[in-house]
Formats: sequence, C-alpha cells, structure tokens
Amino acid sequence: MRVLGVDPGLTRCGVGVVEGVAGRPLTMLGVGVVRTPADADIGPRLVNIERGIEEWIDRYDPELVAVERVFSQHNVRTVMGTAQASAVAMLCASRRGLPVALHTPSEVKAAVTGSGRADKAQVGAMVTRLLRLSAPPKPADAADALALAICHIWRAPAQNRLQQAVAQNRLQQAAALHAPKGRTS
Repeated sequence: MRVLGVDPGLTRCGVGVVEGVAGRPLTMLGVGVVRTPADADIGPRLVNIERGIEEWIDRYDPELVAVERVFSQHNVRTVMGTAQASAVAMLCASRRGLPVALHTPSEVKAAVTGSGRADKAQVGAMVTRLLRLSAPPKPADAADALALAICHIWRAPAQNRLQQAVAQNRLQQAAALHAPKGRTS
C-alpha cells in the first residue's frame, strides 16, 4: 500500500509518502513541506497548497491520502487555517478518486510511539527508526506527515476487518427482520 500523509497547515503543510504493509518494514518514498508565505492572502495560499499536493500525487501515485483530522484548539485562527488546508488535501484526493482517511493526532502518536501523548521529538525519533532514516525529517510537519502514512498502513487492516464485521452484522440483522415467521397453531 502506498499512502500520502498530509499534515495540514497554511504556512507549512507536511507531506510524506510511505509504502508497505502492516507487519513488514516500511519504505519512505518522499518527504517534504508545501510552504506558503504567511503574509499572503488566503486564496493564493490555498491555491499554492493545492498545486503542491497535486504535484505530490502526480509524482508518487498514492493509493490513499491520510490527512490529520483537525481538532479544536484554543486559537480559532490556527484551527481555521488548518481546516482549510485539510479540505484542500481532501479535495485533491477526492478529485482523483483516491480514498481519504482521517486520523486524529493522538491516534497517530499512539500508532507510531505507543503513547497518544507523545511529543513531536518522540514522533520524529520513531519515524526515523521505523523508516530506517539517518536523521529525523525536518521540519516536524514533514515527520508528522510520514507518521500519518505509517499510522494508516498499520491501522488499515484492523479497520477493514472491523468494517467488514459491522457490514456482516447489518446483513444478518436485515435478513432476520425479513425472514418469514413460523406459524403457530
């Protein structure tokens, strides 16, 4: 599975591509940051992010795009910018028919480090170890994008089994509701 991880942000939008399957060593294919000037108007910044993500999709041809789920912070302005960059990433993927998976920061941290409360340095260290890199990717947004991709690769098999079990349960419940009732005399 080849996954493009996106750590959304207006000034620095982390992107990273990881390939592999759960239980096997993973391979980093690329990592970087799509940057926009903090003093530019929002419209052109979003267009730059779109162009950057489109270039990554063109270059690496991912099967799925994993995006960090925006969570509430105290700074509404930061949340809005992150949400807008996140929407651009989802739009780019959806426009091409690529599935999008959203993961919370704590899910990503727990998947990569074992603790949902890990700090950025711990995430960077584990990404470095898991992908057998010589040094942590810089800036932290780039490491976070790789962590998102790793998280999805590791969690996808379990999520797929859970979704299949839920679907099977729904089918069984529907069949039971529509089954002919036995006659009583």
